[in-house]
Amino acid sequence: MQKIKSIKLKMRYPKLRELREAIRALIKGPYTSKFPYAPHKPYQRFRGRPEFHQEDCIGCGACFQVCPAKAIELNDTKEKRILIIHWDMCIFCGQCQANCPTQKGIMLSDKFDLATCGKREELKQKIEKELYLCDLCGEIIAPLDQVRWVAKRLSSLTFSNPSLMLSYLKELGLTLKQPSFNEKASKEFLRADRIRILCPRCRRQVVIKS
Repeated sequence: MQKIKSIKLKMRYPKLRELREAIRALIKGPYTSKFPYAPHKPYQRFRGRPEFHQEDCIGCGACFQVCPAKAIELNDTKEKRILIIHWDMCIFCGQCQANCPTQKGIMLSDKFDLATCGKREELKQKIEKELYLCDLCGEIIAPLDQVRWVAKRLSSLTFSNPSLMLSYLKELGLTLKQPSFNEKASKEFLRADRIRILCPRCRRQVVIKS
């Protein structure tokens, strides 16, 4: 008999709990928001669509490399690097923000309503970054903003690397204009070429032949 009474009491507990929740909902209102009839304000740390920040992004491409959904596209031209994020492919995992060197170049926003009646072209964001090219062969070294960011992080150690040193002095306007790689293509490597902005392959050749 005692077992039967205990079973009956246990069966009543869920009903009492549901009644308590119903009364609480009548007093405080429903837990769910009125979206889409009224704007919904997400909570803090909500993982909405990621967005590039032009001033803080250095164009390094780390977000492109770690994106599991391949929602970030990277294209290099002769002078610019183009980064495109496709929100219709993004899974909002936050790997791009977690692996961004500056922690501000790409960040998750609180925007989540991506429904549109237009074209898929509306569901993307594009930014462009200027590239640093080798003075001798014209190969891409890195985005200009990335070189500047590294130089600032290294502080006085920047002067141990000729390319970083020249980029820093060039930004300050303390360097002379040097011939481009097209004018230098037919000439041999000289010792003076060691103090130029060079890609790793050309710098190795200059050091060996000088």
